[in-house]
Amino acid sequence: MKKVFITGGAGFIGSHLVDRLLSRDDKVLVLDNYATGRRDNLSPHKNLKVVEGSITEKELVDNLVHEFQPDVVVHAAASYKDPNNWVEDCQTNTTGTAIVLQASQKARVSRFVYFQTALCYGLKPVEQPITLNHPILPRGSSYAISKTAGEDYVHLSGINYVTFRLANAYGPRNISGPLPTFYKRLTTNQNCFVMDTRRDFVYITDMIDCIEKAVDGQGNGTYHLASGKDFSIKELFDYTVLALGNSETAEVKPRNPDDVFSILLDPSRTMQDFDWLPSTGLKDGIKKTIEYYKNYGIEETFTHLKQDV
Repeated sequence: MKKVFITGGAGFIGSHLVDRLLSRDDKVLVLDNYATGRRDNLSPHKNLKVVEGSITEKELVDNLVHEFQPDVVVHAAASYKDPNNWVEDCQTNTTGTAIVLQASQKARVSRFVYFQTALCYGLKPVEQPITLNHPILPRGSSYAISKTAGEDYVHLSGINYVTFRLANAYGPRNISGPLPTFYKRLTTNQNCFVMDTRRDFVYITDMIDCIEKAVDGQGNGTYHLASGKDFSIKELFDYTVLALGNSETAEVKPRNPDDVFSILLDPSRTMQDFDWLPSTGLKDGIKKTIEYYKNYGIEETFTHLKQDV
């Protein structure tokens, strides 16, 4: 049995990891401010304690980590919903990460798991697929700048760590990116368009399979958590329409000058070190995700796409 502290544990990735760890009788402490997490993502459990608050509250974080004495910290909390809110991104993704790391140092936490964005490689990657040797060029977005600074503090901390640079995660509870946006617009009689781009998508349970292994001590250092395959955004839209039983079509628009055609990460080191392969196909994963949206609804979605009203 492990004791795991999960920041952002009511969010998309965090809540799925909470469920997985509770299912094997681990003890879990969650800290979440519900900026993008949902209260109904977590169900009461004898081994779960949920605290509402922010990772920017140093005294709160210090006290929680000191009292809980976790074996592992999984840092899933992040600010990402407003690309123009640089101050919030910096406070949460950089300062907040530093606060969590120093609390973890004091408590002698044995492992720290961090999630980084593939945008750390910039809006114009110089290779496809992107390898772990690609230059770090995060200047294209506030999110990437602040998350990369946070990752640098992970390296500085001296704690044994795994950093996952993520492809596009999707699945139940996801409220960011094109899939929930398509669902919301298709079910509220709004027009849809797709950009002429391709992305690497990983279904959430496949992602959790790998993260669970990191929690248990496998791997060391930096990894790509990705499928190694890219799909067009048009394919994603078509599978969404199929899952809804609709017949809508979407205009394919040329990508913006600052939008890269494909972001494809090389996951070979991850597959080797974690003995991991994603097993959920895009069509099946979208079908499961749409069922969740139908049952639970979507109040708010976040996307970098500029939409026509």
